Amino acid sequence: TYINTLGRTEEAFSFYAKIFDTSMQGIQRFSDFDGMKSVLSENELNGLLHVELPILGGHVLMGTDMLESAGHTINIGNNVTINLEPDSKAEADHLYNSLSVDSVEHSDGMNDMDWGAYWGTCLDKFGVRWMINFTNQP
Repeated sequence: TYINTLGRTEEAFSFYAKIFDTSMQGIQRFSDFDGMKSVLSENELNGLLHVELPILGGHVLMGTDMLESAGHTINIGNNVTINLEPDSKAEADHLYNSLSVDSVEHSDGMNDMDWGAYWGTCLDKFGVRWMINFTNQP
């Protein structure tokens, strides 16, 4: 489950970490990526691009700070996303192409991203937000 906040992801995940007696993992800040340094404010650079929090039964919450400078806003419907981690690029393409049929909001297909993933997202025809994230890890 992927949670979006507007600059409060670290606060939210610290709160959840206490509740579930666990700790944040895989923390990446926007400042970790050179391409972001020239386009984001100091406040946004300190924000979380990605964080993971293992909770119950192998379930992992993940999150990011949405960016006001990019025109992002939080609405019910864009604050939670179902993240899928397929085993291959072919499976990632199949999932993206199938879930994005009749979608009015989606990324520009599946693409290789700076953080090392093959990634895409869409809002399906039922209003459910999906993220497909393939990383070629052993």
